Amino acid sequence: MFPPTTLSRPLKNNYVQCTACEHWCAIAPGKAGKCGVRRNLDGALRLVVYGKAVAVNIDPVEKKPLHHVLPGSDIFSIGTVGCNLSCAWCQNWEISQRKEFDVQHDYIGHAWPPERIIETCLERKIPLVAFTYNEPTVYFEYAYDTVRQARAAGLRTVFVSSGFETLQALDTIAPYLDAINVDLKAFDEQTYRSYCGARLAPVLRNIRHLVSLGVWTEVTTLIIPGLNDGDDELRAIADFLAAISLDIPWHVSGFVPHYRMQNRPPTSAETLRRAWEIGRGAGLRYVYTGNIWGHSRLAGCADTYCPMCKAPVIGRSGYRVHIFWRKPGVCPQCEYRLAGIWQSEQRRYEPQP
Repeated sequence: MFPPTTLSRPLKNNYVQCTACEHWCAIAPGKAGKCGVRRNLDGALRLVVYGKAVAVNIDPVEKKPLHHVLPGSDIFSIGTVGCNLSCAWCQNWEISQRKEFDVQHDYIGHAWPPERIIETCLERKIPLVAFTYNEPTVYFEYAYDTVRQARAAGLRTVFVSSGFETLQALDTIAPYLDAINVDLKAFDEQTYRSYCGARLAPVLRNIRHLVSLGVWTEVTTLIIPGLNDGDDELRAIADFLAAISLDIPWHVSGFVPHYRMQNRPPTSAETLRRAWEIGRGAGLRYVYTGNIWGHSRLAGCADTYCPMCKAPVIGRSGYRVHIFWRKPGVCPQCEYRLAGIWQSEQRRYEPQP
């Protein structure tokens, strides 16, 4: 009933090891990995949410957030139950932290096999598919089969991810994955361990690796008051990204109290403006504020400007987009070609010096 996973290997005594993420779970018969959805059934690791999507929506691509991938386009977004992280501030905790369920009797989603996803996008002329809401790595084989079919159908695919995959997972899916937004939650190991149940080093490694593979990579940091909003930590994140590529868009996003983190205030506009200025000061060409609108301190901080002549190229108000270019991705004033995926036939990006 449940397909076997490809990212796994057998161990002794009918244990199996999952090789999808950096937890490297060794799973006993009848048990699940940390994600809850990759389960050892009769000595084989099986994906119990294959083809089962609990969240399905048509979103603006800017909501992912992705600001350099077919701006203004719709994106077909799906997610399953389960997650390999346990972030205290998770906004989708009702599905991501659902890890204990009866696979035979409990509802875990509607039937959305890869073929149905592709057919729906083609019928509705939706050019993009996003694996989001929870960590797509936990349902890797489902996502992998979908991205391969999407590529054959001329669609683009996107991961919205914690970046905690193994290199094997990234190398396997990269030839078919067009873009990814990696959630870089902090630049502190203890924050990752205490609040997310993960580690920082694999995420940093994977951001470097994704850029080297040619997968268009944007990075989001949720700015949480009193946790990761200090100048030194924000500067360390900005410097890390700038050392990889000045073309990496960095989204500094506003925190809203949620889930197990109700005791902190929302992020202020002043804090987001400060993070934006730190990113720009580090040399990053594209820094964006998000998840907070209508504040004069943030005017223009969600817009895209030409790195050469500073002319506006894309204006944004919430998820509404205004395009100023005459040729996709090209500054209307000085003809500088901005980094990103601007046309439906484009597969990889070419970084500017």
